[in-house]
Amino acid sequence: MRHLSSLLVAAVMLVASAAQAQQSRFTTGPVISDYGPVAEIESAAPVPPETVFKVAFDVSEAGTAGQISRRLESPARFPNMHVRAGVPLENIHLVIVVHGPAARDLMIEPRPGETNANAGLIAALVANGVDIVLCGQTAANAGIEPDSLLPGVRLSLSAMTTFALLQQDGYTVNPF
Repeated sequence: MRHLSSLLVAAVMLVASAAQAQQSRFTTGPVISDYGPVAEIESAAPVPPETVFKVAFDVSEAGTAGQISRRLESPARFPNMHVRAGVPLENIHLVIVVHGPAARDLMIEPRPGETNANAGLIAALVANGVDIVLCGQTAANAGIEPDSLLPGVRLSLSAMTTFALLQQDGYTVNPF
């Protein structure tokens, strides 16, 4: 029994060590320095430096209370990853379209007395030219007033309208 227990402890330590080593490959920056960790992929096909990205992120899944939303952090990964790959930041145009339960992740106080863990991320995204749009229909349904939103977040008529307009302007929709 003691031998089995020792093997189990060793296996857990090995898995934890491998997971930590894997995470250490991921770093933030160069665009959004505190968010959006990405890994260097040496054998990846090159991204032509003249590439222009126009990407809309579809975010409807709420993050876990008190934690940074993975759905909102993915757009921070995009410029970090592509600027590292040689695409000029001015060629990267991002919009995050939020609707449904994720709307709370854009509020100053998601719940009474609760500090929004996403506030720093939202500020960093906005400071780096990412447009963050909340579906007006979602806001109306949830009773979310414009003055309860984090700075830089704007309301649209609807997420459907925003996606239709963005697609007419050449944006692709990223569901991550």
